[in-house]
Amino acid sequence: MKRRVVITGMGAVTPLGNSVTETWAGICAGRSGIGPITKFDASDFETRIAGELQNFDPIAYVGKKELRRLDPFILYCLASAEMAAADADLTLTDSQAYRAGVVIGSAIGGLTTLEKQKEILLRSGSRKISPFTVPSVLANLGAGNVSIRFGARGPIGCPVTACASGTTALGDAFRLIASGYADVVFAGGADAAITPMAVAGFTAMGALSRRNDDPRKASRPFDLDRDGFVIGEGCGILILEELDCARARGANIRGEILGYGTTGDAFHLAVPPPGHEGAVRCMQAALQDAGIGPSDVDYVNAHGTSTPLNDRYEVEAIRTVFGTWAGRLLVSSTKSMTGHLLGATGGVEAILTAKALESGIIPPTINLEKPDPGFDLDFVPYSARQSDIRIAMSNTFGFGGVNATIILAKYFE
Repeated sequence: MKRRVVITGMGAVTPLGNSVTETWAGICAGRSGIGPITKFDASDFETRIAGELQNFDPIAYVGKKELRRLDPFILYCLASAEMAAADADLTLTDSQAYRAGVVIGSAIGGLTTLEKQKEILLRSGSRKISPFTVPSVLANLGAGNVSIRFGARGPIGCPVTACASGTTALGDAFRLIASGYADVVFAGGADAAITPMAVAGFTAMGALSRRNDDPRKASRPFDLDRDGFVIGEGCGILILEELDCARARGANIRGEILGYGTTGDAFHLAVPPPGHEGAVRCMQAALQDAGIGPSDVDYVNAHGTSTPLNDRYEVEAIRTVFGTWAGRLLVSSTKSMTGHLLGATGGVEAILTAKALESGIIPPTINLEKPDPGFDLDFVPYSARQSDIRIAMSNTFGFGGVNATIILAKYFE
């Protein structure tokens, strides 16, 4: 039998706030965190909007010397991990440390540092490159720094599965605990990729919204007038624990993870396949792993990127998996408010799903003014809704054809 895996702490920095409390308040209010890009001069770019963190102060979490050595995505990891550990009231003892892991995914890693150091190399030569370049660029150094900060000596990992990285990390952490390899894991995802190269690259692919004149309405999942996703940044980290270990230390249990599924489309690097079968198999695998049926699920936190193909792919997959029950599901995309946080998406959206289960408040899909024809699910449009839900699903899909789904539930003895 699998060991039960529960959530005991959560920490996040997002375009809606620099804590879970601030982010959740923005979600409940249906507030958009999208605005003009300020991290670089984007005046000549076709896309000039993003979901940036606002007033994030890393000095609250690291010293000034450390600040100069770490890429923003690592700073976001450290801040979110500190908040999650505090929320869980978790301090690892020497005996616990060897059973404590860290799994934090990232789609792009330290791209900010890479671009800055490339400019220095071209302008001033190789001798001016920072010795901290490589430790800031490597995607696994988010997990590495968190491991060092908290003394976690168990399994450590960094799944790089594009936009599914955060959910893949949670799934890996869930399996580590369920199978007995660890008792507690810091798990989630982080990215800080609002950079000239990333914005230009995604724009060249035709992936980004160009609704520059109205940023707050640019991310519009499932809407007929959607024209691409809005790039965002941030981090979401959860403390996952084996149930008996959490009980033994008197932890406040915030929710439970029941199952995880992941599949590959084996079709195209960026385009979902006809027939949506990869996402269907992924959701079905998660349900099977959780030991539940489609009609047990009350809410789906959709991947819902606001891109024409992906939204249609997901809606069709949900209909296939849930059949007649799809009409009774609550389905929403929190990306309508946060933008697409790339590798951070899975961690942040798992937190928002856990908060929905805990509070009975369902996040809305904002900017849904005219659903695409045939999109007849209940997308919780415009404003949050009260509903006593017990089990929820969170989907993330990524470039390369990767699909990842996690099942969360209210905690019951």
